[in-house]
Amino acid sequence: MRIARCTVDDGPPRYGEVVGDTVHMLTGDPYGPAPDPRPLARTGDALPLGAVRLLAPIPPTAKIIGVGRNYAAHAAELGNELPTTPLLFFKPYTAVTHPGAPIELPSFSSDIHHEAELAVVIGTRCKHVRAADARAAVLGYTAANDLTARDVQRTDGQFTRSKGFDTACPLGPWIDTDLDPRSLRIRARVDGVIRQDGRTDQMVLGIDALIAHISAAFTLLPGDVILTGTPAGVGPVAPGQTVEVDIEGLGVLTNPVTAPRPARPRGWRVSR
Repeated sequence: MRIARCTVDDGPPRYGEVVGDTVHMLTGDPYGPAPDPRPLARTGDALPLGAVRLLAPIPPTAKIIGVGRNYAAHAAELGNELPTTPLLFFKPYTAVTHPGAPIELPSFSSDIHHEAELAVVIGTRCKHVRAADARAAVLGYTAANDLTARDVQRTDGQFTRSKGFDTACPLGPWIDTDLDPRSLRIRARVDGVIRQDGRTDQMVLGIDALIAHISAAFTLLPGDVILTGTPAGVGPVAPGQTVEVDIEGLGVLTNPVTAPRPARPRGWRVSR
């Protein structure tokens, strides 16, 4: 099942099942209260895919957990050693942006890189998950672009600003609940030219092990996202370009790149 989060005529967000070029609207909520979310069912309304605006397919309560250097070739291309344990970081929800929406480059960086990734979307509240049980915690999978301010990453020595700026985490186009993630081709294209071309079986740690490691540290909630790392081939993006993340069997996440908006000075007022 492909679950999209979308809006029609600028209305409130809704969920739909994507079948070919048609979106069948759904009742229920895939991220409803545990342990029994309302079951998803078709309402009977259907629209052409082009008649809806696709949104990032996660709720605004989600946290995004990144895994750094989980592909050996990517670590090597940046001159990094593989970490002895998974290298984790967070992206705030304000970094999330929608399919087709612009990636707005931040004014504080001159070296923003694309990073194509398979994203795992959690479907149930869980803690201390065993690797053998990890798949039961997964709702499905989507595509992600873990944009990174490479110059800031080097100078800051940690990842908060470099990976957390607004629009630094495009997600979509939908969640595929039936995808087998074990050996999928992942590509990034910039203006149609392939930059990254790898497979998920090149991960240092697989998805089950990542879920076990992460859930030992903190509780995972429905809608939370795990970015599983990126293959080699990362590189800069510039205003006017278009970035595509293409994951085999899932779909293509496309976003244009725009220049930073001019800063607008704003005064601060303290309430008394």
